Amino acid sequence: MTSGNSKPETRNSKLLLLGGTSETAPLALALAEAGFRLLVSTATEFRLDLPEHAHIERRSGPLDEKGMTALVRKKSISAIVDATHPYAETARLTARGAAGETGIPYFTLLRPGAVGEGDRVEQASGHREAARKACAAGRPVFVTTGTRNLAAYVKESLNSGSALVVRVLPESVEICRKLGIPGERIVAGRGPFTVDQNREIIRRFGIGVIVTKDSGARGGTPEKLAAARAEGCRVIVVARPAYDSSGVFAEIEDLVSAVKSCFPPS
Repeated sequence: MTSGNSKPETRNSKLLLLGGTSETAPLALALAEAGFRLLVSTATEFRLDLPEHAHIERRSGPLDEKGMTALVRKKSISAIVDATHPYAETARLTARGAAGETGIPYFTLLRPGAVGEGDRVEQASGHREAARKACAAGRPVFVTTGTRNLAAYVKESLNSGSALVVRVLPESVEICRKLGIPGERIVAGRGPFTVDQNREIIRRFGIGVIVTKDSGARGGTPEKLAAARAEGCRVIVVARPAYDSSGVFAEIEDLVSAVKSCFPPS
C-alpha cells in the first residue's frame, strides 16, 4: 500500500484476478497499489464496486479452462489470483488448470469458515444428502444455498410434503419459478443478512430447518447460526469442497505479500 509522498512501486507483471466475492475490491486495490496491473474477471454481468485505479480493468462472462488459457496468453498474464466463492469448485479447478497449462503461478484467497465445533449443526457431504436430511422431518425448510443445486431440494420437498422456502438473488427468481416454487415462498435479496432479517423469515414461514453453506463471516454464516439458535431451528451445513492447499491464503495481506515476492518491482 502507498502512503504520504512515497513513490508507488511499478511491476512488469499483469495479473488475472478472478472475483465476485466481497473480498474482490479490497484485494484488487491492494494489488494495484503494490504496482501490479490487473484484469478483474467475473463470471456474471453483476458489476462489482471496484476502486477507480489506472491499473485495474474489467471483463465479464464465464470461462472454461480453454477460454481462460487463451485469455492468459492473449493478455500476457503473469499469474492468476483466485478470489471466487469458497464453494465455486468448478471455477477454482478451471483457474488452477489454466495456470498449470500456461506455466504461471496460481494464488487463491479462501476465506475461513465460520462454523465451529461448538455450533450445533448437521453436516452433509453434498446437496442431495442435505436435501434428504432437511426434508425428512416434514417441517418447512429454508434453503439459502443459491439456485445451482435447487432441483435436489424441490424433488425432496415434493416427496416428503415439506414446504420449501428459498432465498436467492433478485436475478434468480425466475429460475425458482420454473422449478415450481410458488412466488410467495421465494425471498429475493442480496446478502449478507442480519440476525433479525433471518429470524423474521423463520417466523414468517414457520421454518424448522435451515440449509446453508459455510461461506464464512463475510458470507453471513454467523448470522444464520445465531438466528437458528434463537428460533430453535435445525441447521444443515453443506460441506466445503476439498482443495489443494498449495498457494492458498486466508488473508489478503498474506496473499499480496506472496505475489510481491514472486514478482519484484521493476
